[in-house]
Amino acid sequence: MERLVTAHEMQQFDAYTINKVGLLSLVLMERAALACLTQLEQQSINLRHVAVCCGYGNNGGDGIAIARLLKLRNIDVTLYLIGDPTRSTAEVVKQLNIAKAYHVPIMTTLPNDLSQYDVLIDALFGVGLSRDIDGDFAAMIHTINQSGAFVMSVDMPSGISADTGQILGVAVKADMTVALAYKKLGLVLYPGAQYAGKVMLADIGIYANPSQASYYSYLPCDLAEKLPKRADYANKGTFGKVLVIAGSNHMSGAAYFSAKAAYRTGSGLVHIYTPHANRDILSTQLPEALISTYQPDHIDTSKLSELIQWANVIVVGPGMGVSAATQQILTQLLAMADQPIIIDADGLNVLAQDLTLLDKHRGPIFVTPHLGEMARLLNTNIKGIASHLVASAMQFSQHHQVTCILKDTRTVITSADNCAVYINQSGNNGMATGGSGDVLTGILAGLIAQGIDLDIAAPVSVYLHGLAGDHAAKKHGQYAMLASDIIEHLSDVMTQYT
Repeated sequence: MERLVTAHEMQQFDAYTINKVGLLSLVLMERAALACLTQLEQQSINLRHVAVCCGYGNNGGDGIAIARLLKLRNIDVTLYLIGDPTRSTAEVVKQLNIAKAYHVPIMTTLPNDLSQYDVLIDALFGVGLSRDIDGDFAAMIHTINQSGAFVMSVDMPSGISADTGQILGVAVKADMTVALAYKKLGLVLYPGAQYAGKVMLADIGIYANPSQASYYSYLPCDLAEKLPKRADYANKGTFGKVLVIAGSNHMSGAAYFSAKAAYRTGSGLVHIYTPHANRDILSTQLPEALISTYQPDHIDTSKLSELIQWANVIVVGPGMGVSAATQQILTQLLAMADQPIIIDADGLNVLAQDLTLLDKHRGPIFVTPHLGEMARLLNTNIKGIASHLVASAMQFSQHHQVTCILKDTRTVITSADNCAVYINQSGNNGMATGGSGDVLTGILAGLIAQGIDLDIAAPVSVYLHGLAGDHAAKKHGQYAMLASDIIEHLSDVMTQYT
């Protein structure tokens, strides 16, 4: 598991390391500077002419130490200082005095051009930035971005919020960012992840409280431990029964993708409940599935009740359309079922029309909105959701007591009990294709059917989905990927990590 931190958490860890553990701030700066220089050397970057751009905060202190180390290696380096020197921290004053003693060239005027340098090191702002950048700092960032040089940021690209990844007025576009101790949320969330370039993690000796992380991601080594174990002495009932309520007249794709993904993830039995018009095509596409049908203008409530009692987990919504039939089915499910229900796609769109339906739920609920669906659920706009992914998901989870899987380039998962927030880093842009979300829903259902701990079901499913997408991209390329490719590569991932 990879721990991700907010600006406040990082500042607390810094303070504890310095004030309680007793590791001097100057020692941490020296380790940070050495780590950054090591990364530059390991990347075989041309270090013939280097400029280090610093503010007067402690991030600038890291940069000043880097400039000194470059000078000691006989590299042509110039240190640019931007801002108000009267606001220097005590550490920056010490670092400057040391740099002057080593005859590091120091400039305090704003440069018009930096194109003469091969490498620019951005140490203007650290994790504490919370306001929009303007004035000389904004001008300096524009100059850095227009230089054509290789840009390395120290800890965070200046101008990116460490908490949200949003651009605070203007931001450095780095080729590489050396994250000190931990990745900050803003290095993982977009657009910060795009501005950070390649993120390299550096251990500089920060002591972190070993309590549970507030934010985390999974790593490949986590998967084998998290996936449900399969008993040797078993039958198809052992591995769970999934009910997939999906599809609309002559629109069977979503039902197919969800059902097949549930099977590929290991579920023992999958039963599709879909409009009668889809029976023949689904029987041909997925003969392994059980199929029951209904007429959209007349829902047999007794048959639906029978299917609810049969299932261990229920999927509702993919491809159903926003209709009276969808609303009737969803209402009956929420009133009757005490097993986990996964509400996706048009199930969410119907829910957005009447959120009081959620007040009736008896069992665990998982919702899987993309940004547009989330905007409808929260009665807001997509831009607002995109810039506050974590807060939006947490708001919905806590208000309605559900697990929220908010799907985006970085999918965010929050829970009703306000436990740690999962932020997914697997996957690629080839997965932005029709049916991909239906596949995720099927994966989640398949794992729940097999008895995975409900607290980790959503993050494991999202991570597995992304890894399968990464395997598919290696074979097909991101341009040519289909949702079916993700399903076909689930077996590759599960074989590799189990």
